[in-house]
Amino acid sequence: MTETSTNDDVTDRQLRLLIGLVVVGASIATIGWVLFLLRNPQPFPPIWAPALLSIAVVAANRLKVSVRIRSSLDGTTWGEVPVLVGLILLPAPWVVLCSVAGVTALKIFARQGSRKTIFAAAKEALTASAAGLVFLACGVTPSLLHPSFAPLAIVLALTAFTLVDNVVFVPVMAANTRTSLKRAALTNSKRKILGFLGQLAATLLVAGLLAAEANMLLLLVVPLVVACMHLWQSRSARTREERESWQRLAKATDELNAVDLTQVLHAATTRAAQIFSAAEATIDVTAGGAGRTVRATESGVLTDGPLVPAPVQRDEERVDLVAHDGGVRVGILRLGFGGAVRLTEVEQYKLRTFASAVCTAIRNAQAYAELARIAAENEHAATHDPLTGLANRRRLYEHAGGLYQSTAQSGLFALLLIDLNHFKEVNDTLGHAAGDDVLREVAGRLSAAAVPGDLVARLGGDEFAVLMSGLPTPALATHRATTMLSALDASIEVEGMQITVDAAGGIALAAGSGGVEELMRRADIAMYQAKRTGEPTAIYVHARDTADLERLMLTGDLRRAVAEHEFTVEFQPIVDLGSGEVVSAEALARWRHPAQGSLTPVQFLETVERSGQLPAFADAVLEQSLIALQSWREAGFDLPVAVNVSPRSLLDPKFPSAVLARLTRHEIPPDQLTLELTETLTISQLDVVERALAELRDAGVRLAIDDFGTGISSLSVLSRIPVHQLKIDSAFVAAVETSAEAAAVIRTTVDLARNLHLTVVAEGVESEPQRRALWELGCLAGQGHLFARPYSAARFLAALQRGSGGRPGVLAAALHDAGAVVRMPVRRSGRSSLPHLPA
Repeated sequence: MTETSTNDDVTDRQLRLLIGLVVVGASIATIGWVLFLLRNPQPFPPIWAPALLSIAVVAANRLKVSVRIRSSLDGTTWGEVPVLVGLILLPAPWVVLCSVAGVTALKIFARQGSRKTIFAAAKEALTASAAGLVFLACGVTPSLLHPSFAPLAIVLALTAFTLVDNVVFVPVMAANTRTSLKRAALTNSKRKILGFLGQLAATLLVAGLLAAEANMLLLLVVPLVVACMHLWQSRSARTREERESWQRLAKATDELNAVDLTQVLHAATTRAAQIFSAAEATIDVTAGGAGRTVRATESGVLTDGPLVPAPVQRDEERVDLVAHDGGVRVGILRLGFGGAVRLTEVEQYKLRTFASAVCTAIRNAQAYAELARIAAENEHAATHDPLTGLANRRRLYEHAGGLYQSTAQSGLFALLLIDLNHFKEVNDTLGHAAGDDVLREVAGRLSAAAVPGDLVARLGGDEFAVLMSGLPTPALATHRATTMLSALDASIEVEGMQITVDAAGGIALAAGSGGVEELMRRADIAMYQAKRTGEPTAIYVHARDTADLERLMLTGDLRRAVAEHEFTVEFQPIVDLGSGEVVSAEALARWRHPAQGSLTPVQFLETVERSGQLPAFADAVLEQSLIALQSWREAGFDLPVAVNVSPRSLLDPKFPSAVLARLTRHEIPPDQLTLELTETLTISQLDVVERALAELRDAGVRLAIDDFGTGISSLSVLSRIPVHQLKIDSAFVAAVETSAEAAAVIRTTVDLARNLHLTVVAEGVESEPQRRALWELGCLAGQGHLFARPYSAARFLAALQRGSGGRPGVLAAALHDAGAVVRMPVRRSGRSSLPHLPA
């Protein structure tokens, strides 16, 4: 037996019991009136009086204002009025008899079945008896010739009639609709109170007229008064019900405005049961992959699971969940009422409107879930190694950066860098497939040996890393590293051969400054020290770091380098990947050291930042960049220039005014200068940085984020700093043809830039296949050795004038015919900048 049929049996037994109790009560009341007549004989009234009263009862009960509750009707009639008026004119037993006869005749005529007829007759006997007892208790003597006006008795009798009616009817309604007694009693309470007041007013009016005139013809006024009040009440109730129903529909539609499918389905089913007064509401979702069925009452969700197709039920209303245009169907909404119900035309329209809203909400939630799935896959591809499934370099940097910034970090953390010795021999001897098997096995063993909370990553090739966190003491780092490497001691079987993996590890404890790059550098130094000494692991020791000694030597030369103008600037063109035209230039600082030769910023910038010479260095680079820009403008090439800026410069409150002063001195529009920022801007003094950048941006200076995607908080930087341009790191560009991960990062960056109306520039473009792959991914600008190496300002201008293919300002052949795609224009005069283009 199904759950539904079991519930129906329980409901039927409850109804039989309740109706039986009502019939017993009516029988007792009837016996009581018979005994009353035996003790107090009453003369028979004229035959026309009971007949007229019975007709009035039928007419008054026909005028009914009904509200559907599931498959039952809860209504307010005017049957109390003729009963109360009759008690003024006729003895109570006759009134009870006439009211029971009238109601019985009405139910039989309406063919409502024996159960409803018996219940209605019994209920009428009880309610009329209650009113009659009140009149007897108040000492009201009924009289056709001289009726009395007893307002107190009328009020008390109507109250008794109403109370008995609710005591009898509410439990039956609750059982039939499977709701609580409280809910059944309070349903439409406002309408019931208004009905009570209307019945009282009509009764008092008629009773007053009868008492004043004592003319039985005034009984003819009763139907007219009742009809007028009924029309008013019906219209008010219908208007109020429709207004509340539409309000509930509007509220339900608002609740459907969610992106979680489960939330949408739960809200839709519970609200559908409430709006349409259904016992249950069910939604069968058939679109979007896996089917799903959600069943609920207005109180809450009953079941939520796989699709359970159900046959059409007799007492069920079904509507397809389709869009407004009827073109897309996502499932079915089923309303179960527990009995036969015929929805009105207005309810049908509301049901279709609600179904359309549910369809739209489900489609939106499914679309959002699909986008979230794709985004999660792209994010996973961008932060994980496709071969081993471990975290990649980017994910390692993000996690390490988070540890540096975390104020809740418990204990120390360290980086273990692992390199497999002689791994190239495996690839050369057994092939790359066998090498991949070895790498996967190594990844699995390292992951198994890692402590919960540690991050195991593959950095590329045969290089792995483990970020160890929660270290109570520095010495534990060496112990953990030894445990990790010992997991590689056992031989690995590859293609039937036993291979032993030998590895070296370098350990670096997190320093108070320097960040992730410095941590990686120190671990790398320690790893090569372990290789040189033949030990499995080595920990970084500052005294053995020759790079620090070199920085100390450079620090002593800085003041001389600034004074003697040893810092120079070279310029690398930024090119429209589609047309080959130069659209901008990046300024690259160089130190022409008299003893060590040409040094790049990687070799000296940290030393400059720590020396106190940073303002002078930054001013020198900016001055040379603006002079070069002026010379290009005079030659007819109006190109903006991009200058790298150190995060430490942005902490100087004088920096923005110094930049703007330089621009004014050279009469260069601010939008011709782009300041390239690194993602290390997530430092503790970010508020100061934001103020400096806001001042520069408000003045018109353009901002770019360099090496986007390699920092530890790319999106957080974008959310805090309003930039104009993103630059894709050369590591992603180098792998764009061979790595799905790199392509995914670039595609995601381009999509993000398009949504934020930013431009994208790819760094390190070395080959035509890379150029075309970037262009097809939507990246429209790039720089790299494919187009030109960094030049001095004079050689840069010469390259522009010389051009390519007889076209000045062009450094490469176009990938497309002129006009085939949107081109990145370069204006030869006036103001220009790298434009915002659709990516």
